[in-house]
Amino acid sequence: MSDLDATTPRVFLARHGETEWTKNGRYTGTTDLDLTPTGVSQVSGTRTQLVGPGKLIDSARVARVWVSPRKRAQQTFHLLFGGGGESGADCGSDMADKVTLTEDIVEWDYGDYEGLVVGDIRSRRKEKGLDDEREWNIWRDGCEGGESAQQVTARLDRLIAQIREIQAPYMNGEKPADVVLVAHGLILRAFAKRWLKYSLDNPLPMMLSPGAIGILRYLLLFLIEKVKKSNDKY
Repeated sequence: MSDLDATTPRVFLARHGETEWTKNGRYTGTTDLDLTPTGVSQVSGTRTQLVGPGKLIDSARVARVWVSPRKRAQQTFHLLFGGGGESGADCGSDMADKVTLTEDIVEWDYGDYEGLVVGDIRSRRKEKGLDDEREWNIWRDGCEGGESAQQVTARLDRLIAQIREIQAPYMNGEKPADVVLVAHGLILRAFAKRWLKYSLDNPLPMMLSPGAIGILRYLLLFLIEKVKKSNDKY
């Protein structure tokens, strides 16, 4: 990345820490689970290493934070930014006004597949006569009784539009405009695909471990060229 590109705002993707269902690979959408002690430790370790004045995520440089309303995501947010307490009752005043709880970043609604593992889902679908020609893929097929890829795409695109509106005036570093999303493993991978303008069924080899942080940003020169081409039309 060039020095110019390094001035553009960033989007931090913060995955919640471990839950009981994370440990055995069960699809966890609407089920509201707490972090395990290991999950708390994972997020606390991330905070120590990466969050704070002069660190990767500095609240002074954060313009907005969007958090999933699920308990595991809220606990993760408060562990990262609220002084280390799980309940997060003491979120710093410099962050409180920046935080929005939104359903746009909740985990994929797995519907009938909630609490199942991939093998169980594929077996159930085959019993129904589905997927004779190819195996079930959530990115393409969505979830019975839950969300389709198109529905997930629509809500993520809505959030991305808000983020880009906030960050657009500050592409040259005129003002800190980083944003943070605190959410779930699959939906954050889906967000990364839509940020890159990929369809959800487009392969993208990306994983976020529980408690991990990912980073997205802009390629500044590409944006400049895009604006110039747009202006040339008028």
